[in-house]
Amino acid sequence: MNVKDKEQAAKIRLLVLDVDGVLTDGGLYYDHQGNISKRFNVQDGLGIKLAQAAGLEVAVITGLDSPAVETRVRELGITEYHAGHLAKIPLLEGICERLKLDLSEVAYLGDDWVDAGPMRAVGLPMAVANAQSEILVMADFITEAHGGQGAVREAIRHILEARGDLDALWEEWGNR
Repeated sequence: MNVKDKEQAAKIRLLVLDVDGVLTDGGLYYDHQGNISKRFNVQDGLGIKLAQAAGLEVAVITGLDSPAVETRVRELGITEYHAGHLAKIPLLEGICERLKLDLSEVAYLGDDWVDAGPMRAVGLPMAVANAQSEILVMADFITEAHGGQGAVREAIRHILEARGDLDALWEEWGNR
C-alpha cells in the first residue's frame, strides 16, 4: 500500500457495500417454487463484524430486494440497509447525513454500472476483482478476490490496516 492509498484509507469511517456481485457471487439460485437463494462468504461476515468492532460503520445499498439478503444483513447487525434502489446516490447522501459524515470519509465497494455514481462520490472507490471494466478503471483499490469469494473481507482488511486497527483486532479476536 503506497502512502497516498494508506492516507486515503485511514480516513474512512463508513464502508458502503453493494450486494449482488460483491457480498455474493452474483448468482441467482431459484428453487422449484421460484424462490431465490444466495450464497454469502463467512469470511466476509466476520470481516464486517471486525469492522464494526473497530468503529467502522458498514451500510448496504442494493438494487434488488431479497429476503435472503435482508436476513443476512440483519444477522450481521447492519442497520443501514437499503434494498430495491438503483439510484444509490440519494441514499448514500442520506446515510452520511444521519451519521454526520463527509463523503470523503466513505468507501464504496462495487462491481457493476449501478455502482458508478456512488464510486464517483466517495473518498475511496473500491471494486471487486471481477467487476466490469468501467468500474475497475474508477477504483482506487481493487480486491484480488472475486465478489462473494472474500472480497469484502479484503476491502475491510485494507481499510483497517490503514487505520491502524488490524493488530488490536487480531490480538482480541485471535485469543478467544
